[in-house]
Amino acid sequence: MGLTCAVPVKFISCGSPSGKVTVVDISPCATQPCQLHKGEAYSVNVTFSSAVESQTSTALVHGIIAGVPIPFPIPLQDGCKSGIKCPIQKQQSYHYLNSLPVKKEYPAIKLVVEWELRDDDKKDLFCIRFPVQIVS
Repeated sequence: MGLTCAVPVKFISCGSPSGKVTVVDISPCATQPCQLHKGEAYSVNVTFSSAVESQTSTALVHGIIAGVPIPFPIPLQDGCKSGIKCPIQKQQSYHYLNSLPVKKEYPAIKLVVEWELRDDDKKDLFCIRFPVQIVS
């Protein structure tokens, strides 16, 4: 039986999100910054509480390289299909779960991942940044 190791990831909040993130888990991730192997996918679990109501939620992910945000495609942008029961209610806690695929053609570098989840008005429910290292 294989156990996946998920340690709470050190993250910083970015922008002016309306919600509060309490925990970010990336699995598997045994060290920090997380080492992401090319050709593999990682599960990202964000526990947050919302300060607003929203019918929808949409994820946007960027890799920040030398200060420049590069779009990082994820398979499912709809937060309401990623563990969140929509509509989102005020003061409720949610577990957002998604997959972060690392393509084989990505360069082996250290970068910062910026992950946003936006509400109906395209405002951030949460915005987090965490360091990762892409390795072969």
